[in-house]
Amino acid sequence: METLEYTDVNAQVVARCKEGDRKAQYELYKLYSKSMFNVSMRITNDYTEAEDVLQEAFLSAFRELNSFKGDATFGSWLKRIVINKAITKVRSRRLQVVPIEEHQDFAEEAPDYDQEEMDYKVDCIKKAIQALPDGYRVVLTLYLLEGYDHGEIAEVLGISEATSKSQYSRARKKLLTLMKEETFLA
Repeated sequence: METLEYTDVNAQVVARCKEGDRKAQYELYKLYSKSMFNVSMRITNDYTEAEDVLQEAFLSAFRELNSFKGDATFGSWLKRIVINKAITKVRSRRLQVVPIEEHQDFAEEAPDYDQEEMDYKVDCIKKAIQALPDGYRVVLTLYLLEGYDHGEIAEVLGISEATSKSQYSRARKKLLTLMKEETFLA
């Protein structure tokens, strides 16, 4: 079986950071701050907390840069730090797992949309995701938007894999319910 090799395009900047180059640190910050802020925002659902998480994550990354082995890209390593910091921030607000509720399956085929209507729907979905309870939103974000599997989510959140799966399932159903409410259609 053949192994795939990758090249981290920012490896030279990371190497300069390891040598204490402040300009290189700023360069990495400029390269990754927007995307990492978006990751943090999706998890915390609070602008100020997302900013705090971003700053804490970069400070931690620069302090611990010597532990970065380069077996993954710097971006994926930093993203893991951001996600962990964001989850810690949400937990500090007392992350609550929402109790099991009766639910109904809503399976519908998605019709074809024009771009304007698609943008409208995306905005509605974003608003509905923001309205989800913390526990639902965190699991849904990690699974659906960040690409974590339920085993990884369970490990990161300190819950069972079954709990992760059920929270994701409930989050999807709650999201569908919210999408049907008129408040997200305005």
